[in-house]
Amino acid sequence: MINRQVELVEVKSKKQLRTFIHLPAKIHKGHANWVPPIYLDDWLFFNPKKNETFSYCDTILLLAYDNGKCVGRIMGIINHKYNETHNENDARFCFIETYNDSFIANKLLRAVEEWAILKGKTCLVGPLGFSDKDPQGLLIEGLDQPSVISTICNFPYMVDLIENYGFTKKTDLVSYKISVPEASNNSYEMIYQRALRNNKDLKIVNFSKRKLLKQYVKPVLELLNQTFKNIYAFNPLSDKEMDEFADRYLMILDPRFIKVIENQKKEVVAFVLGVPDMCVGIQKSKGYIWPIGFIQILRSQKKTQLMNLLLGGIREDYRNKGLDTIMGIEMLMEAQKRGIKYIDSHLILENNLKMRAEMEKLGGIIYKKFRIYQKPIHNSSSKN
Repeated sequence: MINRQVELVEVKSKKQLRTFIHLPAKIHKGHANWVPPIYLDDWLFFNPKKNETFSYCDTILLLAYDNGKCVGRIMGIINHKYNETHNENDARFCFIETYNDSFIANKLLRAVEEWAILKGKTCLVGPLGFSDKDPQGLLIEGLDQPSVISTICNFPYMVDLIENYGFTKKTDLVSYKISVPEASNNSYEMIYQRALRNNKDLKIVNFSKRKLLKQYVKPVLELLNQTFKNIYAFNPLSDKEMDEFADRYLMILDPRFIKVIENQKKEVVAFVLGVPDMCVGIQKSKGYIWPIGFIQILRSQKKTQLMNLLLGGIREDYRNKGLDTIMGIEMLMEAQKRGIKYIDSHLILENNLKMRAEMEKLGGIIYKKFRIYQKPIHNSSSKN
């Protein structure tokens, strides 16, 4: 084992990027809960000409080869904008995939560590992408649960590989599962009506068609920038990134699961965005949109009994007025109409007690936990 030769190759060509993108499907073959990426989206995501985030980040993509076979991958990121804004000196690792092989995992992690040291960084954190909108953290609890969109699905051994390399907890994120009550259950009605009475000057905007969403994209994402500014790993979106974000997600959104609240000046003061789960369709399509993958994905969204909450926010001067209750119950009522039985909260930082309290108020229970790790790095590190 000491003389084992493993070659690391930096991704430079389109062919190498194809290998990087498609390697997880080989590693996760037979893994029932794993969901492939939408490959069309991955090609855009990893393209610096199409992804504005590359413009203010240093990146490295590496592949590991053992006797000519690709057996691992990893991406390193230094988000200069985030580091400067938050007075940090971190590098990140993400999109790590290997077989259950500590030699390969250590080799990949060490390579990113050395790259980060040469860049003058003092800590390596991850799994963490460009921002909190990318899949983040390793799944450490709930590994038997089906995956949902934009979250990491890993084998249990990945946790051991990361921890055995010397990483320790930086922060955890939790996902809640909320049972949608039967339509005949009016337990929330009194709370809902009281919240409405207390906010008569506000208007709830509902959508029936996707084209009606376009005028709200910028106002909603501008509010996202305001409300998420203190969330770990969040990057404020530029105008170009807002356009990219819209292009990336508009086609999969169900307008009925987007709720916006406006004040009398027609300013967006709150929003919540959910999407019927599409993972079964993505699995059936094997990640390919064409020729029939898009139909399989849309069909799975119509049949699913699970909805994923992706984003939500309330303007600071409108908090503690019951707007979270209004939007939460609106989503529950929409879910009832649609035949949805469960809602996944998506990832919530463990110290976001306000959001966690809202999930628990709606009857949510924690069913998954993800962990972001950290490791101080320096030239004397002896891992190999």
